[in-house]
Amino acid sequence: MNRPSWDEYFTTIAFDVSKRSNCIRRRVGAVIVKDNNIISTGYNGTPVGVKNCFEGGCPRCASDIPSGQSMDTCICVHAEENAICFAARHGARTEGGVLYCTTRPCFGCLKESVQAGIIRITYVEPYDYEQELEDIYWKLAKESGILLEKLDLEIPR
Repeated sequence: MNRPSWDEYFTTIAFDVSKRSNCIRRRVGAVIVKDNNIISTGYNGTPVGVKNCFEGGCPRCASDIPSGQSMDTCICVHAEENAICFAARHGARTEGGVLYCTTRPCFGCLKESVQAGIIRITYVEPYDYEQELEDIYWKLAKESGILLEKLDLEIPR
């Protein structure tokens, strides 16, 4: 019997979660797991109760601003943020958890993951920064003790 590893299993679920995203620029999914049990999921999109991104809810996403620019004007919540916030909203502890992501978390989501007590983050797709921020990113990961691992998986679509 050919069964997927736990990493493959939860990463595939993260890609399925990303299909719920309402962002028109990039669909991202995240799953937080403890003891091989899912405690929370999240996908990127506008905050609860706000018009969906694909309905014009986020002015940045609806604009022609190049990728990676004017991020402070985007109202969408990242998948990792949503997974952490929904865990908190429903009383699930994230401390000691593993965060499975379709895309490498941004710098802000890395900081939030450290604060949430996540001990390991896996991802499939890259998220690249200019070298100065890239150095700070990896320094934070190392100092905090969080393990970041890029998984070499065929991306399920």
